Amino acid sequence: MTDDSDADGADADGGSDPEALADRVADGDLRLYELEDHADAETAATARRLVVERDTGVDLSATGDYAFAADSADSNIENLVGAAQLPVGVAGPVTVRGEAADGDFYLPIATTEGALVASVNRGCAAISAAGGATARVTKRGMTRAPVFRVDGVAEGAEVAEWVEENEDRLAEAAESTTGHGRLQSVTPYLVGDSVFLRFSYDTGDANGMNMATIATRAAAEVVEDETPASLVALSGNLCTDKKPAAINAVEGRGHTVTADVTIPRETVEERLGTTPEAVEEANTRKNLIGSAKAGSLGFNAQAANVVAGVFIATGQDEAHVVEGSNCITTVEARDGVSASEASGGSGERSSAGELYASVNLASLQVGTVGGGTDLATQSEMLDVVGVAGGGDPVGSNADALAEVIAAGALAGELSLVSALASRHLSSAHEELGR
Repeated sequence: MTDDSDADGADADGGSDPEALADRVADGDLRLYELEDHADAETAATARRLVVERDTGVDLSATGDYAFAADSADSNIENLVGAAQLPVGVAGPVTVRGEAADGDFYLPIATTEGALVASVNRGCAAISAAGGATARVTKRGMTRAPVFRVDGVAEGAEVAEWVEENEDRLAEAAESTTGHGRLQSVTPYLVGDSVFLRFSYDTGDANGMNMATIATRAAAEVVEDETPASLVALSGNLCTDKKPAAINAVEGRGHTVTADVTIPRETVEERLGTTPEAVEEANTRKNLIGSAKAGSLGFNAQAANVVAGVFIATGQDEAHVVEGSNCITTVEARDGVSASEASGGSGERSSAGELYASVNLASLQVGTVGGGTDLATQSEMLDVVGVAGGGDPVGSNADALAEVIAAGALAGELSLVSALASRHLSSAHEELGR
C-alpha cells in the first residue's frame, strides 16, 4: 500500500507520526523499505528505529543522534536508521611535494584503533622535518571486466581481434553514457570458451565505479551485436573489485601512486628513535621477506590502516581498502659504505648518513565527488584536506587526495617499522593505555 499524497509525508493514515508508522509495519501493512512512501526521510528513519527497538529491545538513541539530514543520504543507504559514529582524528600537517598536492596537509583518520593516529602523526613529523614527501600519480584507470560466452577458442580469438580493431566504436558507446568518463583501453583475455574484456576508464574526480559499470554495459551491447559473444556477467571478476587480486597489484586500478622521502640520520634518531640501518633491516626482513614467505599481495606494514581511516573520514567506498592495501614499502640506508668494507668482513654495519623510504600503492581508488563525499562530515574532511568537489583541471582533486594518502601511508610505515626496529611498539601501546 502506498500513498504519495503529501510531499512531507503527513498523509491521512498517520504518515507524519513515527509511532503510527511503526505500528503499521508491525501489523504487516507496510514493509521497512516502504516508509519513505508515507513520510519524509527523517520521520521514516525514526519509525524504522522504533520498529527495530521494539523487536530487539535495544535502545537506539545514540544511533539516532546524527548530524546529517536524512534525505541527504538517499543515494548512499537504504532502510536508514541512523549513523554509526566513529572518532575522527587528524595527523600532521605533513608536507607533500606532489604534482596535484603541494603544501602542508592535515590527514583525517576515522578509526577505533588507539595509537594509530599518534603513530601516523609521528611519521608525518619526521617527513615534514626532512622537507616533505615527494608524491606522484603514475597511472589512472577505473576498470570493469565483463565476461562473455563463446563456442570455443577460435570464436574467442575472433572476438578478441574484433575488439582490438574496433576500440573506437566501444569508446563511442561507453562515453555516450557519461559526460565525464573516458575509455582508455580494452584488454581481451581468452580462457577456453570465456572471453573477458577489461575496460579501463579515466573518471576524473570521481571514484567512477558506477560510471564504469554503466558505460561498460553500453559497450558490451555493441560487442554482442557485432560478434558471436554472449554476455554472461557485466563483472567477470577480472576487474577486480573489492577482492585481493594480483592483476590490481600489477596493472593497477583507480590511482597508482608513489611517495618517497629522504630523512637525515639525526632526524631518524631524534624523531623515530632508531637508526637508518635498523629501519632498513626491519623493513627487509618483515615487509619484504616475511610478506614473500606469506604469499602476501601487500609488502607493507600497515598501509591499510591509513587507507581505511582516510576512506571512512572522507566518504570513499570503504570496501576498496582491499585494493588500497596493495602497497610495497621500500627502505634503504644510504651514504654508507658496505658492511663488509666497513668491518673488514666482520659483518658489522657502517653508519649511513640518511634513510630513504618509499611506498607504492598500485590500486588506490579515490574520488572527491559522488558517493559518500557529499555527506556532511565527509565533505568537511575533504575540505580540511582542500580537495572537496571537482578539480580544475578535472581530476586534479582526486589526484591530490591520492598523493596525500600516499604520504600518510608512508608516514605510517616509517613510524611502525621504526617502532618495531627500536622494540618500542608494545611500550607505545602501553603508554597510550591501549
